[in-house]
Amino acid sequence: MSRFQTLTPSLVSREAFVAAFADIYEHSPWIAEKAFDLGQDQSIDDIDGLHQRMADLLLNADHDSQLALINAHPDLAGKAAIQGELTASSTSEQAGAGIHACTAEEFARFTELNAAYKAKFGFPFIMAVKGSNRHQILAAFEARIHHAPEQEFACALAEINKIALFRLQQL
Repeated sequence: MSRFQTLTPSLVSREAFVAAFADIYEHSPWIAEKAFDLGQDQSIDDIDGLHQRMADLLLNADHDSQLALINAHPDLAGKAAIQGELTASSTSEQAGAGIHACTAEEFARFTELNAAYKAKFGFPFIMAVKGSNRHQILAAFEARIHHAPEQEFACALAEINKIALFRLQQL
């Protein structure tokens, strides 16, 4: 069992809980709100316990809410990254994977893949990039672009839940 270092979720107010966990799921505070509304017990004081609650909320949400959350994510090595418009978490995650160090050719390939992926699936490519480098990310991009839409939608949700766990582990 791994506990949070900065707070005890079961002991904080709704306002403090939502403030602490609002951006665990990119620009989607509704997950933190619903997680709190399910009740405060000691299971949410454990990182894995709170993550499971939040992940279940995402996986059981309606399709439109899931799609909105997927679309809240920035393109990897996209215009927002280049212009410095990412959230602090996204900036850190992409930098940790070395995306900021892409060559001009790699940025061009990311741009090309982002456009092709969005054209095919209607949402951005999502990957929990922690522990990966830009070469592994490009390889995953090139493999996943051949998935069926339903398979890739499920994959995007799974990757979002991985990202959420990494973010929770930072608290």
